[in-house]
Amino acid sequence: MTMIDYCYYASPIGKLLILAENHQLTHLDFELEQIAPNPRWQYQPDLAIFQQICTALDRYFQGEPETFADIPFAPQGTPFQQRIWQALRQVPYGQTLSYAELAQQINQPKAVRAVGGAVGRNPISIIIPCHRILGKNRQLTGFGGGLPTKRYLLDLEQIPYVNKGVEYVKQKLLKKYTAL
Repeated sequence: MTMIDYCYYASPIGKLLILAENHQLTHLDFELEQIAPNPRWQYQPDLAIFQQICTALDRYFQGEPETFADIPFAPQGTPFQQRIWQALRQVPYGQTLSYAELAQQINQPKAVRAVGGAVGRNPISIIIPCHRILGKNRQLTGFGGGLPTKRYLLDLEQIPYVNKGVEYVKQKLLKKYTAL
């Protein structure tokens, strides 16, 4: 069994939980998505991977166009989810796509709902920038970290949007912790 290390990052949008396995980032979760740490996890805030992530997050929250390209990460998901998460990494700082445009980008234009499901199951928030995906006509849609968080991130990157959507969505990602 591999050891899971964790730390927290105090951000302007709340305490972020960061998990790593084998010195690779596996989860970065907003407060609304977190559960209490598993007793098998090790609190290791001084690990080099966490220092690297926290430094990159500091730059990001100071408004620098951070790409997080140097962060080693290993999100766990289906091959389809992995494709979507890789496509999300290609959406530049300060820009957005709609769910339909993302589906088109992966050459599956009819898979808009499946794309939305994969975006919603993104285990590495901010670094895999799911907040840059908007609904039709640049409308906000539900967001695991809550729409106040999504608004903050979009405003930080100076991304215009239409302010509609469900303020908070049900936690649907808690299952991701059961295998850890």
